[in-house]
Amino acid sequence: MDQVRKPGSPESDDGPLDSYSETVMRVAETVTPHVAAIEMTGNRRNGRFRVGAGSAVLFTEDGYLLTNSHVVAGTRQGNAVFADGARTDLELVGADPLSDLAVVRGRAPKLPPAEFGDAETLRVGQLVVAVGNPLGLAGSVTAGVVSGLGRAIPVWAGGNRRVIEDVIQTDAALNAGSSGGALADTHGRIVGINTAVAGAGLGLAVPINATTRRIIAALLADGRVRRAYLGVVSTPIRLNASAVVRTGQRDGLRVVEVLAGSPADRAGLAAGDIILTAGGRPVSNAESLQKLLFADAIGQPLRIAVLRDGKETDLVAVPEEMAANG
Repeated sequence: MDQVRKPGSPESDDGPLDSYSETVMRVAETVTPHVAAIEMTGNRRNGRFRVGAGSAVLFTEDGYLLTNSHVVAGTRQGNAVFADGARTDLELVGADPLSDLAVVRGRAPKLPPAEFGDAETLRVGQLVVAVGNPLGLAGSVTAGVVSGLGRAIPVWAGGNRRVIEDVIQTDAALNAGSSGGALADTHGRIVGINTAVAGAGLGLAVPINATTRRIIAALLADGRVRRAYLGVVSTPIRLNASAVVRTGQRDGLRVVEVLAGSPADRAGLAAGDIILTAGGRPVSNAESLQKLLFADAIGQPLRIAVLRDGKETDLVAVPEEMAANG
């Protein structure tokens, strides 16, 4: 007679553990070849010196790589090393501090590019795998779950305060060398670019979605992204039943902080307000607001409907252009 396995015995745990491990290993094998260690350099009399370092993800067949803006800040050139040892010089194509994304270009590699996914399909609790190439440690892999979506995180860059919109929060451990590396779903598709800019203890990634694809296209075409800026730190919120009846919406964007002197501040937005619509369009996450803040919104009045103390209030903000230096 077959021996009955007891719940919690090592034998009964092998299956789930192996399944989880196999998934992470499969994703790592798929993604690692596309993630390079990059070192950005400057020039001085006695030669080049390192300015910044991190990781980058190959996303085109002709050698374009995606990384973080803060990794390449203040530089125009560098080099990349892939997991197989292949090396290439790099030149900066363009950077967008507001999204913390940058594009660099090297020689066309012999391997195909990574496959982009869509971060809009992610759900809280979903398994994701972070792959970086920190300090030349090829294939540095951590796994975790999506902890939050639609975050807006205030950070300091070059002495200036700014906001990175619509980030993915994950409990997959990251370090500074993994900045610019890949966050992948269980199919090995790149759904985010990891960023350690907010500090230790927070696993954050810039999502790959319709808005960031538009940013990447602008960087490829023009080397920069003209962005409108409001100055709001926010988080998605589900409206209570009475607010749903009153507004006809189920979701909104709760204002966590308004940056002093920003267009949002001058318009009268305040912490605790719930943004319902902007420009007449419902706003339910950071991306839905960000979609309205490209070049054509600069200097144009933007009507914002907010829920404040249970009452709807209309405000008008005039977005400014995000400074090129962040």
